[in-house]
Amino acid sequence: MRRKIPASHALLCFESAARHQSFTRAAQELALTQSAISRQIQSLEDYLGVALFARGRHGVVLTAAGADYAQKVDRVLNTMERDTRDLMTGHYGGQDLRLACVATFATQWLIPRLPALTAAHPDLNVHIETRTRPFLFADSGIDAAIFAGTREQMAQWPGTHSVYLQDEDVIPVCSPMRLANARVSANAFLSAGEIARLPLIQQSTRPDAWAHWFAAMDTHCAHAHQGPRYELFSMSCAAAAADLGVALVPRGLVEGHLQRGELCVAHRTPLPSQRHYHLVFPDRPNPPASLALFKNWLLLASAGDSPRTERKIQLT
Repeated sequence: MRRKIPASHALLCFESAARHQSFTRAAQELALTQSAISRQIQSLEDYLGVALFARGRHGVVLTAAGADYAQKVDRVLNTMERDTRDLMTGHYGGQDLRLACVATFATQWLIPRLPALTAAHPDLNVHIETRTRPFLFADSGIDAAIFAGTREQMAQWPGTHSVYLQDEDVIPVCSPMRLANARVSANAFLSAGEIARLPLIQQSTRPDAWAHWFAAMDTHCAHAHQGPRYELFSMSCAAAAADLGVALVPRGLVEGHLQRGELCVAHRTPLPSQRHYHLVFPDRPNPPASLALFKNWLLLASAGDSPRTERKIQLT
């Protein structure tokens, strides 16, 4: 049966125009004229029987149907491009693993440990892309994902299995200058009361983290919810290193900063989170061999990260 699929050139023009919200910029990107882009999109709209753009005096705007279609076309074209590159580079069907991972965990914990994986399995290539929310594996081309969440949240991810990797204990960190200037005693760390008098760096995805930490330390802090907010832990680490305040970040994601002397531990008592890092993968009858190799190595690497603090706060 003949497939009902628009011409690939029209789809490429549409994807570019939708991404730029401009026929002119799409023409520049694809080395075509603006009128050629317009004709290709008009032919696509005629083929579909749906208006993808609303034309006006000041340019074009995606319609609701156009915006929805643009997301789907972008996903399909990305998959085709990735598969084409794999085939051209000889990686198709080889020991490759496509991994989705939250950004800071990938850059601060996983990638620094990948040389050990390469030494053990030289033919295994791990390709990493950033994902911040659960997704459908069937539509993504992704083999596995590393996410932080509660066990209940992982169990609600449909059609998947999850394997526990490690806890996400967070610790207060600051710049060495901030620690030296704020310390009022001979102790190597700040007290909770001293931290309560300092600027606090907030994590936009964990708005109550500081309030929980101070409550568990039995310390009042009037500005526990105040301070600059950042979405990623890597941003919070950079802000703390720039001496903007004290940040609460997972120990595993700040090791490099501590070793390089860019940050220091402000208080040695961590706050155990209800969230844990998990390896998530789809429930498939024949998973790729690369997944088993990666999973076994990842479990050993995670088990090697033992806590190095005296005690943990337990929240009730």
